[in-house]
Order: sequence, then C-alpha cells, then structure tokens
Amino acid sequence: MNKTTSIVNSICPFCGVGCGIGLTTQHNNVIAVQPLRNHPISQGQLCAKGWNTTFGINPADRVTHPLIKRDGVFHKASWDEALNFVATKLKYYISQYGSHAVGVVSSARATNEDNYAAQKFARAVLKTNNIDHCARICHSPSVAGLKQTLGSGAMTNSVEDVDHADVILVIGADPTENHAILGGRIMRAKLNGAKLIVIDPRVTRLAQVADLHLQINIGSNIALLNGLVNIILQNRWHDADFLLSRCEGLESLEAQVANYPLKDVAKMTGVSEKALIAAAKLYSHAKAAFLAYGMGITQFISGTNNVIAVSNLALVCGQIGRPGTGINPLRGQNNVQGACDMGCLPNVYPDYQSATDTGVIEKFSKAWQTSVATKPGLTSLGMSNQARKGNFHGQLIFGEDPVVTDPDQNKVAAGIRALDLLVVVELSMTETAKLADVVLPAANFAEKEGTFTNCERRVQLVRQAILPPFEAKADWQILAALADKMGMAEQMCWRDSEQIFDEMAALTHSFSGMNYALLDKNYGLQWPCNADHPFGSHCLHQDSFPIGKARLIPVEQTLTAEKPDSQYPFWLTTHRLHYHYGCGSMTRQSPVLERETPDGLLFMHPQDAHDLGLKDHQPVGVKSRRGYLETRIIFSEQVAPGLVSMPYHFKETPSNQLTNDAMDLTTEMPELKACAVSIEALNAERQPEAFTQRYIHYE
Repeated sequence: MNKTTSIVNSICPFCGVGCGIGLTTQHNNVIAVQPLRNHPISQGQLCAKGWNTTFGINPADRVTHPLIKRDGVFHKASWDEALNFVATKLKYYISQYGSHAVGVVSSARATNEDNYAAQKFARAVLKTNNIDHCARICHSPSVAGLKQTLGSGAMTNSVEDVDHADVILVIGADPTENHAILGGRIMRAKLNGAKLIVIDPRVTRLAQVADLHLQINIGSNIALLNGLVNIILQNRWHDADFLLSRCEGLESLEAQVANYPLKDVAKMTGVSEKALIAAAKLYSHAKAAFLAYGMGITQFISGTNNVIAVSNLALVCGQIGRPGTGINPLRGQNNVQGACDMGCLPNVYPDYQSATDTGVIEKFSKAWQTSVATKPGLTSLGMSNQARKGNFHGQLIFGEDPVVTDPDQNKVAAGIRALDLLVVVELSMTETAKLADVVLPAANFAEKEGTFTNCERRVQLVRQAILPPFEAKADWQILAALADKMGMAEQMCWRDSEQIFDEMAALTHSFSGMNYALLDKNYGLQWPCNADHPFGSHCLHQDSFPIGKARLIPVEQTLTAEKPDSQYPFWLTTHRLHYHYGCGSMTRQSPVLERETPDGLLFMHPQDAHDLGLKDHQPVGVKSRRGYLETRIIFSEQVAPGLVSMPYHFKETPSNQLTNDAMDLTTEMPELKACAVSIEALNAERQPEAFTQRYIHYE
C-alpha cells in the first residue's frame, strides 16, 4: 500500500444496523472502504451500499460554500454574511410572531453531537420545542407505543440475539433489502435450524424462504395480531407465570381479543385459518422468539396501536427480557435512534425527559444557564401545516430532503414555499435545498468526529478521516456560530465533539457511564450505560420494566384512511430497495448502485397488467387524489393482485406525489403504506416524463 494512504475506523453511514468500516484515505480523499473483521455487528461484511460509501461522500457534487438566494438565483456568500443574514431573520420573526413561529428539523444522518446541538439550539437559543427529525415518518409510533407498554421505546435486544433464537418473526419489513447484514444473519440462523415467520403483504425475499408467510391484506395488522393473541389465549399457550408476575391488563386484553375469532380474522386479513393457528403455535411455543418489525407496522394512521398490538403478542408469550427474544424495531437511518435519544423530538429532551415537566425544564435551564422553551412544540409536519396557514415563518433543515421523502409531496412543497426563511444545511443540492433561501455546506461523517447509535442502542465512535472540503463545517459548529450571531455564544461554546458528548452524558441517566475512551475500547456501548450498568445493556427488561409491570393494552383494528374504489381501483404501498437509501442523494452518486436500479418502477402483478392490457416495462401514468407521476411497470409476483408497490428513492418518480398524509393521532405519523391509485397506459413508444420540482440557477 502507498505510504501516503491510511485507514481510519468508522461506522457505515447508511441504515441503522451500524456496521464497522475502515476508510482508506489518500491526499485528503476517501479512496476505498473495507469491512472491520472483528466488528460485533458486521463481522467482516458489508452490503452493497456500504461498499459504495466513497461515492456518497465524493466532493465532486458537494455544496462547498454558503449560498444566499437573491431574485431566484443562489450567490456565494461568506460564513459571516450568511450567518448574519439568518440570525437577523430569525430574531425578527421571533420578535414579531414569537418563538413558536420558527423551528428546526435535525438529521438522522448526523452524529449524536450534531443532534444534541440542534435540540439545544432550538430550546435554549430560539426558545422553542419546535424540533423534530425523520423519525416522525418512520418509527415515532415505536417510541410512543413501546413507551406505553414497556416504558422504553427502543429495540429491547441485540443483533446477535438472532443467533440465539429458535423462532424469528419479521413483521412489515424485509431486512434482506433494507438492513442487509442483519438480513443475512437471519438467513444464516434459518439455515442453522431456526424457524422463520414473515408477516407481509408482499412476497419479499425473506418471505420466499420463510417456514410460514402470512401474506396479509394491507392495513390488517391489528386484526391479525389480535387474532394470534386470541388463538394463544384460547389454547392456553401463553406464558402464565410471566403474565402474572410482570404484566398487567390481561383480563381486559383477553376480553377484547375474543372479538377477533379465527374465522373473522381469516376474512379480514386474507390469511388462512390453518396458517394463523400454525403461526400462533410456532411463536408461542418457542424457547426464544426474536420479533423484528419495520415501517410496514408503523406507517399507518394506526401506527402507534399497531406497535402496541405487536407488544401484546410478545408479552403474552413471555418473549422478552431474555437472550434471543425481544421486540426489535429496525431503524432505517444510521442515526435515527441517536437523534431520538438526543431529544430531537418536540416532546422530549435527551434521554426522553419530558419537555413539559417543570423539573426537567428547571434542570436544563440551570445546566444551560438560560431560560428554555416551555410550550409544547410542533412536529415536522406540524411546522409545514402551520407554514401553509401563515403561522410559521423560519425553519432550519439539516440533512433531510422532505420534498422527496415526506407525504403528500405537493403539500410539503407548498409549506416550504410559504416560509419566509428556509435554511438548508446539506452535502449536495437536494430537491429541498433548491427551494431554500440559504444553503450552508455540511461536513459528512468522514470529515468529523462524533458518535452514531445503531438500532440495538449501541453508541459507536465516528473518527475524522479527512478534512471537510472548502468551507464545509459540522452541524454543531454551524449551530454554535449561529448562536454566537444571536447573542448566545456561551450556551453553545464547545471545544470539540467530545465536550458536547460529555455535556450530554452529564445530563442523562442512560448515557452517564459513557465517554469517548470507553467507546473506543469496546466497539461502542449499548445504553443504558451508567452506575447500574457500567458495561452497557445487551438485553433490556430482564428483571423489571421502567414502568414497573408491562402493560397489555387492548387496541382495535382501524380502517386505512382511504381504500380502492371505482375511480382509484388499486392499493399502492411503498418499499425500499437493496441498492438505494433514503432520497438517493448518496447512493445515486454510485454508478454501480445506479446501474442496478436506475429507475423508480411500479411493481404490478402480471394478472393485473394483463387485465389492463399492459406489457412488462410499459410506461404508465399513476394518479392518486393528491398527485400524478409517470413511470414504467415491472411484472412482479411479489405483490398480490390489486396491490402495486413503488420505491421512494427517486426524485424523477417520487412516490410521495401519491401517498397520503392522513396521520396517526398520537404521533402524526402519515399513512405512507396505503393509498388508492389509478393506472393508465401511456404510449409504448414514449419515455415516462420525469417529475421535476423546479430548476435551479447559480451565480
């Protein structure tokens, strides 16, 4: 190897599995990646996205200088000019309309330190709880639902517990696509004798090898889960000792699930009675059953109740608090768990301390030496809604592209255009950045120090491998400089990311035993890590729950916000692809990944295509009550007749033109997984027209 090269250990910046990677650098560029052989999660492996990390952080397509838009054209600006401009605008809106008229959307791709700084800036500098991030549209129901039933809204077990399970139940997720290293681990566990149950409306790759695939009708999750619990209780397959000693609410749950008899559940879900009984018996009889779920559970107007129903099933069978068991939400982005943990939610401070609790408010006011926000905050979608009504004026968005990733896309864009000030802190010129008034250049994960927290609560160090290009800075550095311009320098004056982490750890219980030196020795530590758990926590709830006894909470099947009819005869659901990630701003830089899946296709059952007179790869127009786009169909028996599916990674074919923003009342989670669409054939000789938000000009 050339003497000018070096290898710096880091963490993969894509999904929430948290694989270890080595970044090979030369002349201040990352030229290659390699897996870390002894890493406890990835064990010397990487998925296709991880291997292509270098393309996602290539400086060739980066925002390199602050940009201010004047008369529709972006102009380069100095940091002083840009920050003075933003600070002046924010102070004006606060003085005219109050702190509730401004807010921050932080990034699940940024470090814990960046996210801690973002929520502190909102609460201590802007004096608002208007702070949120993309967990709003992925796992906010997990946080809310599991908080109610268990007292903690995170993955209860560890990735390695897959190896110790004799039954694995996956609901509403395909880890082989979205969390490939974990998906591979599940496949190996099955080859080693574990039984695999998959509950999903699509015949996913994992479903194709499952011992049982329950191909449910879209939106029937609660009916199915209640039905399984009813079968288990009727047959006395439940864990009576566990329920007696560690749970409450069994009588109410038993009375409620009795309203879901086998015959009715089979009709509601489309799953045979025989398969329902087999699944209930297999899961309940397991010595150790590992339950994992994804956004096929959470992205519904019943998302929180769906999570509660999942929890009921695990608790009734006593499949929690032991190795190989647990309730394990699979987090999508590399640090979405960390962004939640750091308090980038409108209702909680770091470590899920209530933002409206007077004791918590006093604690943080004293620690930060300033008054903090006291009124309830808005979610990201709430900010957008208020902007459209003229009540919300200034927003900072870090590393998110809601114009592509949030529903309904037209409403989101309208909300952004209604803002008086939009500041976007980004790596590249995303669709959302194009609509901004100010764009600030961000440093990527390879260009800064910090920590990420993966789906199993493991906090891991990210080491700086190269310097940021040109004038790019870490999010926390930008926020600290902006706080200075707003007269709050002392509140956010940090020497480095380690000092931020130490401040956070001193104010939390779950992280109080962590520091950079310990994280460096152990490939990270899993929270809670404190005086009671000095080596971290592999498995939660072994002896007790944070709320005392776990709660069994009855929930009812809820209809989706809309369903197919004569005008819109097909169900549409969304999914992710193995070769792409999020809005595609990183993975689509890779010619290798782009070659594998270059277009946003519509997956359709061949029988439906035949009935419409469509040929494979024919161009079509797809319309919902909210929008229209053009794409090509691809024949697929992964979807049932009457159901079509579409990935959301492609700005040219944005599925969120179509999706429904009807919300879960508890969390404001939009119903991304189910809406009604119509499909019309287009001339086979023409290319589908790419959807374009707007054009951008520079000077």
